Amino acid sequence: MSHGIFIAGTDTNVGKTRVTLALLRALQIRGIKATGMKPVATGTRPITAPELPIFAGFCRIGDLINDDVASIAALSPPDCERLDVNPYCFDWGVSPHIAAAQAGVRIAPERVAAAYERLAGRCDALVVEGTGGWFAPIGECGTMADIAQRLALPVVLTVGLRLGCLNHALLSAQAIGVSNLQLAGWIGSVLAPDMPALEENLAALDALLGVPRLALLPYSVSTDNDASHLRSAAAKLFDAPLARAQAASTHLSV
Repeated sequence: MSHGIFIAGTDTNVGKTRVTLALLRALQIRGIKATGMKPVATGTRPITAPELPIFAGFCRIGDLINDDVASIAALSPPDCERLDVNPYCFDWGVSPHIAAAQAGVRIAPERVAAAYERLAGRCDALVVEGTGGWFAPIGECGTMADIAQRLALPVVLTVGLRLGCLNHALLSAQAIGVSNLQLAGWIGSVLAPDMPALEENLAALDALLGVPRLALLPYSVSTDNDASHLRSAAAKLFDAPLARAQAASTHLSV
């Protein structure tokens, strides 16, 4: 039995993909078969010939791919289908509801849930990355919150550390609570090398959010050390649930 978490963000471009990839690497370093999933992506580019070996059958030359999806696919086991890792991908890099309307597509949380279940049958751990903020629209009425609710996973909030982050973080945490989902903790993502009052902002978030700070990703142009920064977070999020799942599986097989 696999275990999953949903990576939400206080906004777009706050580090959700960086957190997703770092958690996947941290899990895989420990020998856990893990995959990422990005249910909805917008904005694509043609894949190039030098990139083909990275994706192990996910793509062919000339295919259009989203950069976030490409990074996740590169870390996904080869038996995980691309359309399960990314059920909805739109060429236009705008809000999902606009891109979907332009493509004549309805984003259905049920389709996302079915893809998640197929991935869950192939992996021990899943890291699902949301798009934009918690209430990013996916249609005339729906938002990313509807996808998170359909999956019913514990939520980890990526807080983009910049001016305004306190308000965005508190509003996001409140919205997650209204959705009746578990906010398992938050991860800070430093977005600039010189954010003023960084330590004071971290202290305020620790005091006000009411859930554990799982990790802090420092500002860096390189992601080489990200897995080490999130090693403890991966253990806190996955060790106990995977141990319980293993115990239950062993009990059922006896």
